[in-house]
Amino acid sequence: MATGYVYHELYAWHDTGSFVGMLPADPRLGLQPFQHFENAETKRRIHELIVATGLIDRLVRIGPRKATDEEILLAHTEDHLRRMVEQSEQDRGGDAGDGGSPFGKGGVEIARLAAGGVIEAVQAVLDGTVDNAYALVRPPGHHALREHGMGFCMFANLVIAAKAARRSHGVERIAVVDWDVHHGNGTQAAFADDPATLTISVHQDRVFPPDSGHLHERGTGAGAGYALNIPLPPGTGNGGYLEAMRRVIVPALHRFRPDLILVASGYDANAADPLARQMVTSAGYRELTGLLLEAAAELCGGRVAMSHEGGYNPVYVPFCGLAVIEAMAGVEPFPDPFEPNFGGMGQQELQPHQAALLDRAVGLLADIHPA
Repeated sequence: MATGYVYHELYAWHDTGSFVGMLPADPRLGLQPFQHFENAETKRRIHELIVATGLIDRLVRIGPRKATDEEILLAHTEDHLRRMVEQSEQDRGGDAGDGGSPFGKGGVEIARLAAGGVIEAVQAVLDGTVDNAYALVRPPGHHALREHGMGFCMFANLVIAAKAARRSHGVERIAVVDWDVHHGNGTQAAFADDPATLTISVHQDRVFPPDSGHLHERGTGAGAGYALNIPLPPGTGNGGYLEAMRRVIVPALHRFRPDLILVASGYDANAADPLARQMVTSAGYRELTGLLLEAAAELCGGRVAMSHEGGYNPVYVPFCGLAVIEAMAGVEPFPDPFEPNFGGMGQQELQPHQAALLDRAVGLLADIHPA
């Protein structure tokens, strides 16, 4: 099994400044300068762990490139792209659009490289150069909307790559599975009226964006039924996430029968993340990946490409990312020294209130019409 891997050192140079988590420093409010949650550490440490464990020798390196204006405009307005370019020339950089997504001078070039890296990962899978691929990019993309960025995202990396794949390879049916702990609102909005794209987001209920990602958000017009949300309660661990995959996500994929599966791979549902309250461990992420790969092998020749999204604990996230890429590459797992602690947390197994939510989500599958 050949697994492609995209990474570039410039991704760690995406500058989010001296924010206090997600807020600008302000001594009047007691906000002492610190660092933005979305900083380079988690991604850089994933890459270094991949190298240190020797996994890098089992991967096929894919060089990223900068996405063109034409490619970015597949997902965004000209006004949004123009603002990103103009703000990128300012001495202090700018913000993607919501006041909490800063980027430094020249930052639009790194954002282009992130979007282009995901494009190249998807293209390599479709060309048959690799069986599957992982793009460890930064900044992330799944919250970015057509008119503006948000949630630390400048451009909608996965949306751009999906639309580019349709244009270059004529891919008809695409499924996007988003297991970042935050709702994949940008991806959902981009394909809301498109019955040829199934968007599935499994996330913590209303953690971000506020009041987003409800069960009743199903898509619009011809795309009604092709947006599927699984808003899991806080405190959900491996058991709940794995049952969501078995009972909802995999059956949805089988009904839809995609030609390509894309994954918005965030690790902020991990048991130590500062921005959410879930309990997934590296072992859980590995098993989620295995179940997804099994479905892909049956449905679309194993064609899976993943784009990196969130995950904000620099100590633990690298082991979660490593587990996913190991599973994709079919290699023996490197031992996670944190698994005995996090895996032993109480209520890791599926809980009754979590099962009740999944029962409601299962009822929505009938709206996905078989290919």
